[in-house]
Amino acid sequence: MERRKFLKILGGGAVALPIAEMIPFLGKLASNSVYATTAYRILSSPYVWWEPLEYARYAGIFKKHSAKHGVTVNLERLPKYSPSIDQYVQGNAQGVAITNMDALIGPAVGGVDTEVIYVGDTSHGNDGILLRNGKTCKDLKGRTVRLVENSVSHYLLASALKSCGLTLRDVRTTNIDDDKIVSAYQNDRDQKAAVVTWNPYLLQLRLERNTTMVFDSSMIPGEIIDMVVVRTDTPDAVKRAIVGAVYETMRLLSGKGPKADAALRYMAKVSEGTLDEFKAQMSTTNIFYDPAQAVAFTKSKELKATMEKVRTFSFAQGIFGQGVKSKDYVGIQFPDGTAMGDPKNVKLRFNATYMQLAAEGKL
Repeated sequence: MERRKFLKILGGGAVALPIAEMIPFLGKLASNSVYATTAYRILSSPYVWWEPLEYARYAGIFKKHSAKHGVTVNLERLPKYSPSIDQYVQGNAQGVAITNMDALIGPAVGGVDTEVIYVGDTSHGNDGILLRNGKTCKDLKGRTVRLVENSVSHYLLASALKSCGLTLRDVRTTNIDDDKIVSAYQNDRDQKAAVVTWNPYLLQLRLERNTTMVFDSSMIPGEIIDMVVVRTDTPDAVKRAIVGAVYETMRLLSGKGPKADAALRYMAKVSEGTLDEFKAQMSTTNIFYDPAQAVAFTKSKELKATMEKVRTFSFAQGIFGQGVKSKDYVGIQFPDGTAMGDPKNVKLRFNATYMQLAAEGKL
């Protein structure tokens, strides 16, 4: 869940630019890159409830549903989260596994018309704030907090501080790559070290001496959402193949028996943890095994309230980029057809159609 870094290639080099300045470039990439091929590339990355996507690839479930709908959908798991989103925005992939906040501040604000076709879960303890020699979130005051800045970790920190009467002005934040969080915390001799992270890193660091988790995502239920998105003009058959493959995998994992056990062991292996560790991460994930649950969540008033919070926070932090003067800059559309933000610039669309078809057994 890292901060997005959008790059414009200039003469063989790369220059970081604000998202708002990238829109013409990204639009050109989106129109020229993906649609020249008949194979549709969908990206995922390591995270407890994106591992079923990898299992669906491994077990041939994606291939099965691709054949059923007459398309070729290739699921690819990248080792890190941020590059998967960068590749999607740059036009090198048709879809990506992503959080709700990152879908807004990355593709949507970046000008890529993006559709949410699958809502898989919400974090219910998978993201948390750890302190050394601290007991409550009030003990964050005056500390330096390591985290992936301008990400859901930053959003979680702001939510925690608000809950105990503090603000982001009461702490100092320092940016760190996700794969360096564990070693940085373990090697930090500061007796007031603080970090915001997610599983599996969170699970590792909770075992450190004198460490307490003072806030986690279960305290903001439903606000950190894990999804699969595609470009809005993706062919209907591709969307059906993706969602159909996902829910066949969900049916397998929600059951019991040798096949479900084998799938869980595979997912634990690719996540580089033990089966018990993987199950522990599942226990802090609010998983929508039943597509009807996902439909109800996607159509709920709570989702609208969450996206209002997310866009307000993102704009206030300046994540929308230089020159963006309002949180209404980009529109977010919901299944009932209503939109928040600019209705003439809708770039993030929550679509329950394919999850509903799965619930009705019509995929």
